[in-house]
Amino acid sequence: MNLPNKITIARLILTLIIIVMLLIPYSTLGINVTTFDVNGVKVELVYIIAGVIFVIASLTDFLDGYLARKYNLVTDLGKMLDAIADKVLVNPILIILACSNFIPAIVPVIYVTRDIIVDAIKMQAASKGKVVAAIKSGKLKTASMMVGIALVFFYNIPFEFINVRVDLFLLYFACIMSIVSCVQYFVLNKDLIKE
Repeated sequence: MNLPNKITIARLILTLIIIVMLLIPYSTLGINVTTFDVNGVKVELVYIIAGVIFVIASLTDFLDGYLARKYNLVTDLGKMLDAIADKVLVNPILIILACSNFIPAIVPVIYVTRDIIVDAIKMQAASKGKVVAAIKSGKLKTASMMVGIALVFFYNIPFEFINVRVDLFLLYFACIMSIVSCVQYFVLNKDLIKE
């Protein structure tokens, strides 16, 4: 297994750690979660730690692809693992954040629905022996979503101090880009879909 694939697996492991951290019922287990008051904003240590791990995991998303392309280490296994790791990094975390009332439920609904549709298009293309390349709107969607999620974990600080919800703006922008990229994927591949 090459280095980019190992980095991708590390991203999966980091993501699972975040998910477990967010799903542990601390109060039910009698565990006191450390909370800080940062200029009137109540910040739970669990979310800060999860946010740091999320940022590291997000950076590995760019690192594994960069190394694979630079050193010609692109493999079918790597492509599959990367696609899985990307979905696992974002989708479950969005759902958990929505269930915890950190973000509106519409965000994971749009984002996950878009992923299902685009994956279906990619599978249809693959069945015809064609590869559907990533498009700019999809990359913009991913980048804005990851930065937005990171800001949610960090309680939108420092923007929270000036009452500007940059975290929600980025999440909504990512949702718009999700819809745009979904439509673009459909239009670019409509001939394959009609077959």
